[in-house]
This record gives sequence, structure tokens and C-alpha cells, in this order.
Amino acid sequence: MNTPLIDPFARPISYLRVSVTDRCDFRCVYCMAENMTFLPKAELLTLEELDRLCSTFIRLGVRKLRVTGGEPLVRKGIMTFFRTMKRHLDSGALDELTLTTNGSQLGRFAQELVDCGVRRVNVSLDTLDEAKFARITRWGRLSQVLDGIEAAQRAGLRVKINAVALKGVNEDELFEMVEWCAARDMDLTFIEVMPMGDLGEEDRIDQFWSLRDLRAQLSGTYTLHDLAERTGGPASYVRLQETGSKVGFITPLTHNFCESCNRVRVTCTGELFMCLGQEDRADLRAPLRASSDDGALERAIREAISRKPRGHDFDYSRQHVAGQVSRHMSHTGG
Repeated sequence: MNTPLIDPFARPISYLRVSVTDRCDFRCVYCMAENMTFLPKAELLTLEELDRLCSTFIRLGVRKLRVTGGEPLVRKGIMTFFRTMKRHLDSGALDELTLTTNGSQLGRFAQELVDCGVRRVNVSLDTLDEAKFARITRWGRLSQVLDGIEAAQRAGLRVKINAVALKGVNEDELFEMVEWCAARDMDLTFIEVMPMGDLGEEDRIDQFWSLRDLRAQLSGTYTLHDLAERTGGPASYVRLQETGSKVGFITPLTHNFCESCNRVRVTCTGELFMCLGQEDRADLRAPLRASSDDGALERAIREAISRKPRGHDFDYSRQHVAGQVSRHMSHTGG
């Protein structure tokens, strides 16, 4: 039963992204509708169930665990989960425990995260302009996020900034963000907006800024050196000769990155999604709650991995959204 997880295309599954909540203290325009209806708390996996589930994946070969949301740090008692996961780092079963966050709660939790074995975090930050930040996040406070990033660095966390490339919104901040991150020794990754969930009045095509265009703008100012390194995720990286800083590109629309996919996602309700851009899923909550024995859970995981597709179908090339999935990003986990 402890044979490693291998998908139908001979890709080992070594990276699990687990959402611990669908709730967030922001309402980003590319992620959620403004008036979201959140799940009843009874439907969410308990912290104990999350521990069991993640521990099972680790036993089956997962070496990297990323905690996501929603905003994971708004979940009550979430540091209990991080403390229990530390045992897998201590034993050597897990190589890395990481976190994706909007940064709003880092001021409270940065030191405790370090104490639990977290060494780096990804912070979602799309603009350095306070008014634009309020518009993008609807509810957000830029100063709180910037203070959180400083607290994370003081605590010794390595911070990477993730910025969604939004046409007509942060195009004019491209060089400012690059220089701001370089001055603070933070890597920066740009992400193309993905067609996930109904956003009401927001239009995906209007939001979409191709990273091909973004990279071309960068190359007009900086000397870009392609890097061979991978961090276990879908980004490709360049080094900017003039700043020495690293910039990443996640391009699900302009370049399908699925050929090396080693990851799966579990939602806060225990749904396993084998691909971010497909609707197929497996229910892991039922076997979790049906028995204290992990045999049924392991079988459900293996059966799901046997259905992992080659890739997603996201496409904007014909000026309409193809491959869109119905769930919001906050449901699947960022």
C-alpha cells in the first residue's frame, strides 16, 4: 500500500496543495465574487482530519506540502495544524512545509510559522498602489500586508511575491514591482489570470495580460538569463542581470506547463482535484469519516491518481474563455 503515487503519464505525485478554508479577509476580483456564499463549517475537514489526510499523502510519497485557502491564516486554530505537520519535517518524511497567503495575518503568525518549520512563504500581492490594492482586493489594506511581509522577513522567512498580471491594472507597475522586490531580496513571480468561477461583472478577457507581452517588456529594460531550476511548481524563471533578482512566470494560457505536473490539490471539504483546470474530482471526506483505518482513504487516493489527466484546457486565444471551470480559485486552493 505504500507504493509511491504515479499517474497514468508516469509522473510521480510528490507535491500536495491543501486548502484549509474557503474563507478570506479579501475579495480579490480575479478570485471571488464580491458577495461570496461560503461553505457551512460542518462541511470543512476538521484540523484532525486534515492531519490524517496529509499524513496519508506523505506516507504515499508526497515530499512537499503547501497550505492554501482562501486565506489559510484566518482559520481558527490553524497553527495547531502546522505544529502537528512539523513532525513530518522532523522525521525527514517531508522535505518542505510552505504557505501561500495574502499577507494580512503574517504580522501575527510569522514567528510561529518559523517555529513550526516553515522556511518560506508565497505572498499574493498584485500592486504597490494603495488605491489599486483596495480596488483589486475590495476589502484589503495594503499597509497591513506590507507590515506582514516585513514581519515575515524579520522572523527569517524567505518571501516570494506572487502577482497576477492584470491588463489595465498593474501593467504600469511592472518595473516598480521588479525593483521593489529586488531591493528587498524577494523573488517575484507573475501569474496569468485563470478562468475559474463566475465573477459577476468582471470579464476574464478584459483581465488577461499575456506573460509573453510582459516578458517582452522586461527584456527591453533588463538582460534576462533563463534558469533551468524548478521549485516543484509550474513556474519558469529568469535572472535579471542588472538587479541579480529572480523573476518567475506561470503561464497556464500562453504556455501549457502540464508536462511535468507533479501536484494535486485537496479542498477544505476533502475533494481531491487531480488537475487545477479540470472538473474531475474524488471525494476523500467520505472514506476519512467512514473509518479510522486509512485503507479506504489510500484506495480512494490511488484510484483518483489513476485518472489524473495529461493537462488542462484553459484557452483565451479566440477572444473567448475556453476551458473555464465552474469553481472559484478560493474553493480549490490558491
